[in-house]
Amino acid sequence: MEPFLGDEPIGWPEIADAALIEDLGLGDVTRFAVPDDLKSDYYIEAQGEGVLCGLGFVQDLLAPPAGADEDEYAEHHMSDGDRVFPSDQVYVGRLNTRELLQRERTALNFLMHLSGIATLTAKFVDAVKGTNVRILDTRKTLPGLRYIEKYAVRCGGGHNHRFNLSDGILIKDNHIRAAGGIVEAVTRVRLQGPHSMKIEVECATVAQVDRALSCGADIIMLDNMTIGEVKDAVSIVQGRALLEVSGGVSLDNVKDYAATGVDFISVGMITHSAPALPFHLEFR
Repeated sequence: MEPFLGDEPIGWPEIADAALIEDLGLGDVTRFAVPDDLKSDYYIEAQGEGVLCGLGFVQDLLAPPAGADEDEYAEHHMSDGDRVFPSDQVYVGRLNTRELLQRERTALNFLMHLSGIATLTAKFVDAVKGTNVRILDTRKTLPGLRYIEKYAVRCGGGHNHRFNLSDGILIKDNHIRAAGGIVEAVTRVRLQGPHSMKIEVECATVAQVDRALSCGADIIMLDNMTIGEVKDAVSIVQGRALLEVSGGVSLDNVKDYAATGVDFISVGMITHSAPALPFHLEFR
């Protein structure tokens, strides 16, 4: 059983290394509290209900190094994407105590943060079950952690929007203002941008939806629109472009937005505001 779900996020080992270096500083000055040859059996236990994500980081940080004694080990009986409940033991092992104490906080930080994102994503995904809507993330991620946070979204059943500015054409409100209008912005992109990419246009009003549709937008983002405005947009578009709702979406209203007949709902809070799912590491 592999700890990761599907493809591993790009650059994750370097992120794990940097986080450990950050936490160690010039060296753990509390390590002298325990003998240098002491070993400890431990387990990591969930303290809340949610979706597991981050086991690959735990494995990388807490697994015994090459050449370790035979009595040292690390085991996981779950994988990223699995549902966890309070008191579930997601990881067990035996390791040199000093090493374990130096690495536990970094391992738990990744596990708690990524599981929090996966858990909140799953709540949105569960809320729109029975519709054809896909829950998308955004680029509202912590700097340097985008690939692993978007991996956590996938573990929660969500889908990834653009990873970066080269991934897709998305003409937003400031592009439109700077260009002089939707038609002007779309025309410039079509002349100079990659010819094989779909063009998405952000619209704040139903009138803008009509203009974006008239100039051949492939995807129209309905930004901060009410349920009624979204319904109007759906009736105007009639399947001639894909529709994405963005802004003002919460667990309280996401089902209502999904019921309008749009294709996607992007939710920034699943990465920028997901509360951590608590875990703790205990010695046996």
